[in-house]
Amino acid sequence: MQQHQNRINEVLFYIHQDISRTLGAKELAEVAAYSEQHFHRLFKSVVGESIHQYIRRVRMEYAANQLMFDNHSSIIDIANRCGFSSASSFNKAFKSTFHCAPSAWRQQESPTLKKPYLKDPDVARGYESVAICPLPTPCIQECPARLVAYKRHQGYNRSIKEAWMTLMAWANTEQRDTDKQFGLHHSNPAWVELNRCRYVACLEIDRPVARHSVVSQLVIPAGLHAVFHLQGKYGELLPKISQVLETWLPSSKFKLRSTPGYVQYYHNQFLTEDESFDLEFYLPISFF
Repeated sequence: MQQHQNRINEVLFYIHQDISRTLGAKELAEVAAYSEQHFHRLFKSVVGESIHQYIRRVRMEYAANQLMFDNHSSIIDIANRCGFSSASSFNKAFKSTFHCAPSAWRQQESPTLKKPYLKDPDVARGYESVAICPLPTPCIQECPARLVAYKRHQGYNRSIKEAWMTLMAWANTEQRDTDKQFGLHHSNPAWVELNRCRYVACLEIDRPVARHSVVSQLVIPAGLHAVFHLQGKYGELLPKISQVLETWLPSSKFKLRSTPGYVQYYHNQFLTEDESFDLEFYLPISFF
């Protein structure tokens, strides 16, 4: 079963490298080294949804971000970046996910949206405290690719600690350095339910993972990023990231790339008793 998990993890990494490209089931089955029919069964068993459902949902989440924060691009341009060749197919997929047309979504004011993360009392309190704090000025920089060992996790909540404890136990067994800790945020919890958000706990490594078990390896993509130094307590990070997307990004003259944003921890809220964090948030951006 663990071998299946590892191979499906390779497919997930391949998908998130560039969600705009053609992602056919046959090609993805080859990445996993399975027959196409066997791949379909295993992917749904491991991930909990079919490969087509997963890709569509990831693309719709990216489209929602683009529609909200990129006023320079037309809806059809955003549809094309999400792998859709026609406006009608894009509209249908978007409506089935967010229950409104892309044009209506774009006309909403982001701060007035009913953010799913506000159902969490800790995050709701964090949202109130963050709202009155100014954002730090980011540093715009080209960042290198990073080879990391990782453990995937579903859910943006305290259960992320489980992934980190597993990863740290692996590092201790393998005698690996644990100083450079990263967290990949695949989802925007402003419009994705917290229990469906996908997170990846990562440790930068200086040599490949010899045996892929519960821990595998991937490369965090290089590229241009806006880097924000953020500090706070548990419950405040997601609102701070939302603040970056809602306040800084639309006025920045940059657009959001399709690779996931990530954090580098200097003080990891999931590994400390006081649940405080000190980190840098890396937002992947490009010029229009």
